[in-house]
Parts: sequence; structure tokens; C-alpha cells
Amino acid sequence: MLETQTDPAEALEHLEAAISAADGILAWKILDDLGPEDQRWTWARLDEEERDRLVHLLDREDLADLVQHLAEVQAVELLEDLPPEEAADIVEDLPDEIGGHLLREMDDEESSAIIDHIEDAEEQEELRERIEYDWDSAGGMMSEALLAFQAHSLVGEVLDDLSANAEDYADHDVQYAYVVDAEERLQGVLRLRDLVLTPRNSVLSTIMIRSPHSVGVQTTLRELADVFEDYNFIGLPVVDGEGHLKGVVLREAVQEAVADSSASDYLRSRGIVGGEELRSMPLAGRCLRRLSWLAPNIILNLCAASVIAANEATLEAVIALAVFLPIVSDMSGCSGNQAVAVSIRELTLGTVRPRDYLLVFFKEASVGLINGVVLGLLLGAVAALWKGAWILGLVVGGALALNTILSVLIGGLVPLMLKRFKVDPALASGPILTTCTDLCGFFLVLSIAKVFIDRLAGL
Repeated sequence: MLETQTDPAEALEHLEAAISAADGILAWKILDDLGPEDQRWTWARLDEEERDRLVHLLDREDLADLVQHLAEVQAVELLEDLPPEEAADIVEDLPDEIGGHLLREMDDEESSAIIDHIEDAEEQEELRERIEYDWDSAGGMMSEALLAFQAHSLVGEVLDDLSANAEDYADHDVQYAYVVDAEERLQGVLRLRDLVLTPRNSVLSTIMIRSPHSVGVQTTLRELADVFEDYNFIGLPVVDGEGHLKGVVLREAVQEAVADSSASDYLRSRGIVGGEELRSMPLAGRCLRRLSWLAPNIILNLCAASVIAANEATLEAVIALAVFLPIVSDMSGCSGNQAVAVSIRELTLGTVRPRDYLLVFFKEASVGLINGVVLGLLLGAVAALWKGAWILGLVVGGALALNTILSVLIGGLVPLMLKRFKVDPALASGPILTTCTDLCGFFLVLSIAKVFIDRLAGL
């Protein structure tokens, strides 16, 4: 009998041997002995043929368990590669919130085909409704695994139900039970402690906590995070516009979604377009995702370079300027990126809106003026001491001060403008800021230098 594998590299060798031997039982035992992170690592190192063979070796329940532990992009690829009827079997075995999320990440045609093959008509309808919610909303993150009882039910009836269905409720995160009316509208919440310590002939409506804190299906991730930060809730009931109980959103699910959102924003800001990327994905797809960001940047950088080309004579006359051109553009870019980060954060929190451009303008102008003067004096002093020419310090220091002011204004206002036109600020602010700071930086340095060319020549 194979001993539990703790080394992923060793487990990978055993797994590949099990796949070659077409031994699905052994293959699952190897995977099951690994933690979720090691399962993702192992899956990523199997080639396409090995993954396909493994999927067809594992039984339905084991495959559903594996899908839960894979990275989102891995799980979606696995389901998309299966015939719809087989993918539907796996989705039926997944928790509602996970199955709905994976279907939401697929093309509409593929997700619809999978849902059509789910046998339970009620589950079909629930999944269709779920994938209409945004992934970062309460409806998109909620779990339907909850306890709900009618307000007129007796305590004894509820206790008998819990005892009779203990096995079915074992997978529920049972902390509270919810009380609803005949039309499934949320009426109250019931602490299990109160349920156990109350006489069996008591009616639930007499011991429930009325008008509990709840959230709507469209409540955003940021709003949910704020609620869980302010209150020590384990979970919150989710209701629709008419007050019908739809599910429960857990603190843990919100924390994971916040982390995923931060990672997604970072990827977009670094130029990974089209969603998450893993190196186990097909080469062509990875190249296209990156080129869709890199190709337009060629044009933007050519625009910046054209400023240097137009002032080539000035640069040839004052070679020392070549040293300071990248410093001016980079330092200004850093200042602008700080302003971008603050604007995106405030837009996320809702403390500023796209129409608040005047407020942002004056706030950033004051910061840019102070920081620009300080940075300009520092760089100007270095330039003057290096070449023994105060005029060189004036040129590069003045250019840096002016470019810093411009960059923080651009960095502060561009995210607001993009948000107003329904463009993701995290994705587009970077290239716009970089191009503008380079263009302005080069232009300012070379234009100011041209004014003092007689005094700078030969430096």
C-alpha cells in the first residue's frame, strides 16, 4: 500500500505512474493525500494528455473534489474540455457558490449547454439566476446551504428535523437558523442555543431575533467588506428586492473575494489582460493576452521618443542632459503612480466620484507643488555639483519640479476620467500616465535647455 506522500515532487512521479497504469483509484489516493496548494502545483505540471487521462480515470465525486481545489482558471479549463453532460455531473456535485462562479467565468454558450444537461430543473433555474449576479456581489458569493424554517413551526419540530437530517446538514456551516414566512421572506434569525434551551412546544416566531441584519443580492464586495469589518458576523442572510431569503454570505467568502480582487487588479495594472494567467495555459493564449497590452505601448513609446528626435540638436550640444532625461521621467512617473493609486482606492471606497475632478485637482496640485519643488532642488543640486554649472541644475531641477506637478495631476484625474467612461482605471491609467510623463519630461528638459543653450553647450 502506498504511504502518504508529503513531497509534491515525489507524489507527481507516483501520479504519472498511476495515470500510465490507468489506475484511477491510486491516482486519486495520491492527489487526496496532498493539500489544495500541492494539488494545484501537481496539476500544473501534468501535460495536456496526462490531465485528460486523469480526468477520465477519476470518478465523478473525486473529480468534483479536485475541481474545488484547483485555481479558477484551471477548473474552468477542465470543465470546458469535457462534454457538457459530463461537466454538468461535476457541477451538480459542487457547492452552489463554486459551481455558479465557474459557470460565470465561461462563455455564455458553454455555460448554458452545461446547465441544460443538469437533471434537476430547480437546480437549473437556481444556477441560471446565480450566474446573472456579478461575481463580487452578495448574490455571486452566497451559499444556499442554510437552515430555514417557517415562523409558525414549533421548536420540537425543528429539533426533530435537525436530528433526522443530521447527515444532510453536516456540510452546512450551521451557526444560525433563519425564520421565514410562507412566501420565504426573511422574518428573523434563530440562535441554536436558544433553540436547544427553549421548550419544545414554543413557536419559532416567539424566540427569533426579529428584523435581522441582512444584505441584498446586489450588495457589492466593498460594502460587504465594510459590514464585516464593522460587525463581528460569521455570515449574513442575503435577500432579494422583495425580502425573499436567497442564501447566506460568509465572512470567509468575502475575505477570499477581497484577496482575489486585489490580485486581479494587480494583474491588470501589470498588463495581464483578459483575466488570470498561469504558465500551464496554452502558449498562444498567453502570448495574445500579453501582446494585447504590449503592442499599443509601442505606439505610446514612439510618441515619447519623437520628442527626443525633434530636439536632437539640443541633446548633441549638451550631452549631460542624456543622463538626466530618464531620471526626470522616472521620478515624475513615480509621483504620478502614487496619485493613481490614491484615486483608484478612493473610487473603490466611494469617497470620491468621477465628477469630483476639481477636488482632486486642487488636492493633488498642492502635493505636486511641494514635492516637485523638493525633488527639483535635490536633483538640481546634484546636477550643479556634478558639472559645476548652476544653470544645468536650474534646467533639470526646474523640469523635474514642473513635470512632477503635471504627473500628479494626470495621475489623480485620469482614473476619474476613465471611470466616467466605463473603462477600468487599474488597466488603462498606467500606460496613459507613463506616456504623458515621458512626453512632458523630455519636452520640458529639452525645451528649457534650448533657452539656455549658449550657457550649456559643451557640458
